[in-house]
Amino acid sequence: MSLTHIDSTNKAAMVDVSAKPETVRRAVAEARVTVNRAVAAQFNGSDLISKKGPVFQTAILAGVMGAKQTSSLIPLCHPLPLDDCKIEITFSDNQALIRCTCKTTARTGVEMEALTGASIAALTLHDMCKALDPAIVIDGIRLVEKSGGKSDYQAAP
Repeated sequence: MSLTHIDSTNKAAMVDVSAKPETVRRAVAEARVTVNRAVAAQFNGSDLISKKGPVFQTAILAGVMGAKQTSSLIPLCHPLPLDDCKIEITFSDNQALIRCTCKTTARTGVEMEALTGASIAALTLHDMCKALDPAIVIDGIRLVEKSGGKSDYQAAP
């Protein structure tokens, strides 16, 4: 198996998907955001509340907007019509787990959209809480699962 975004002259190239059939494709990605106790103390049971507003709700909107802009941010991504994009944020102790699920009917997968959505939501959470914790850590950005293309994928737990 070789890299897909490299042409015969070893230059970056968009993959030609024109011969592939359109199928329903789904991908789930996640990111983890670890905050200090001062930020964790702002959790009211359903959201973190900051001077800028409800953190999770803002991060959810930003994540959806980011997923929709993936092809503008990552040069060789195909623009995809998202049929659905959902961001879920769960918070425990001092860590937020962000999960982004994207779905499309297209000739190529929607993994990059899910990864972008989770990443942008995590960055938004950082932006909204940085006054209380400039040392917020974002990590664990990964593809959790994908389906609907040539091969499905399920990450190990």
